[in-house]
Amino acid sequence: MSNLLSRFVKDESGATAIEYGLIAALIALAIIVGAGALGNSLNDKFDAIATKLNETNNP
Repeated sequence: MSNLLSRFVKDESGATAIEYGLIAALIALAIIVGAGALGNSLNDKFDAIATKLNETNNP
């Protein structure tokens, strides 16, 4: 019984899977935040272009 318990304590295969899961979650979070920031920046640029075009068409 103690042999089984000591093998269980030394087994690190589950820890590796958890680490890979955490890394994947952090990468996904970084992509989501980056895409959101890029989307907001593009929206601001398109709004500025639309405003310029409207000012040009309506003197």
